[in-house]
Order: sequence, then structure tokens, then C-alpha cells
Amino acid sequence: MIVAVNKILINKFGLPERNKKLPDPLDLLIATILSQNTNDNNSYKAFLNLKSKYKSWDQLLDVKRTSIEKLIRTAGLAKQKSFAIKNLITNLDARGKVNLNFIKNYDNEKAIELLTSFKGIGVKTASCVLLFSLDRNVCPVDTHVHRTTNRIGIVTEKTPDKTFYALNKNFPGGIAHSFHTNLIRLGREICKPAKPNCGICPLVEICKYPDKNLNNTSAGKKRDFMLLDNVGSCQ
Repeated sequence: MIVAVNKILINKFGLPERNKKLPDPLDLLIATILSQNTNDNNSYKAFLNLKSKYKSWDQLLDVKRTSIEKLIRTAGLAKQKSFAIKNLITNLDARGKVNLNFIKNYDNEKAIELLTSFKGIGVKTASCVLLFSLDRNVCPVDTHVHRTTNRIGIVTEKTPDKTFYALNKNFPGGIAHSFHTNLIRLGREICKPAKPNCGICPLVEICKYPDKNLNNTSAGKKRDFMLLDNVGSCQ
């Protein structure tokens, strides 16, 4: 079913573009921390604020957490996110070097285990590093992917983390990026939490969601900017 859904979504939204150069894993991880519970435009501004202020992440070792908080305020939850970033940098320094290049040699399970050992980093954030930086065929699950895959009937799970493991158990090869990205667009523009625009959904005929809102046929606002596909351009 995943393959069929992926083809339908590509027909609707197109094949999502990717940066030709994969972003640095630490850049990607920090950007993903900033993206938590906010929109991509706000988190991108916060990421650019950090990148323009500091030329390397090890400079954050000598920076007060409150200084980081001020720079990333536009991303929301600035206190929590600045703590997560500061804690991450400090712990990486304790390991010997402030970078994540070593996880390129880790398998997916080991990489997720390591990344989620840092406070403020969950399975979704860790899996984004695998997909967007390491080019692994792993589909991260945010609120949009969780909602849409459960409504469609691909999985039947109560939480995003449970959806992640169920979805990725036997995930078809080579389509994780397009599937993940287009599901986010579906969730943003059509399959909204309340009053989804089922009347214009390309998946309406195969979707198992029982409370379809077929009367709503208005086109959703195009929302195709994806933070994690733009991190590499900041290097």
C-alpha cells in the first residue's frame, strides 16, 4: 500500500526536490531541534540566525544558553530548544569532537539509540538525521505523517513513535524521502486535523478514514517549503 500511496502523492504534488549535497549531520540535527512544534519558516529563520552568528558549532561551548535562546526565539520554545542544543554540543565535546560524522558508520538502530540519548532529541528528530543527512531509506514520523498514515490505513497506532516503528518495519526501498515529504504536504494542505479537505484528496478512494469531510472541496493553501531540504544550502 505504501508504494501505491507514494505514486498517487507524486502524481499530485510531484517528486520532491533534494539538495544535491547532503547536509552535515550536526547541522541537520540542530535544524530539526529548532523545527519542533513550529512551522518550517520560523525554524529556518532561527537556524540562519545561529549559522550567521557562529561559524562552527564548537563556538557554542563558550556561549551562554540564554544567548542561544535569544537567537532562536522565532522558533518558539526557545528555552527548551536552547537547552537541548547546548546539552548536545557539550556532550559531543565530551566525546572528543563537536561533530556527528562518526554516525555515518552506525546502522540505523544504533544511530537512533545514540541520538535519542541526548536530552530533547526524540525518535522523530533522530530519524530526520538518518533520512535527510545520511540518505537512509527511513521515514520519519511527525504529527502529519502520524495522522495521515493512520487515517489512510497504512498503520493503526496511537502515537507517532509507535507509527514510526510500524511504518519502517518493512519499508519499501528508495522512496522514504518522497513518501515522507509528500505526506507532510498532504497533512498541511488537505488532511488537516480538523475538517480535512477530503473532497479534493487524491487518496480519497483508498483512504479508510471513517469521518471523511467530502463536502469540503476547497483547495488548501500551498505549503511546500521544507526546512530540512534547505539546510544544506546554508553550509
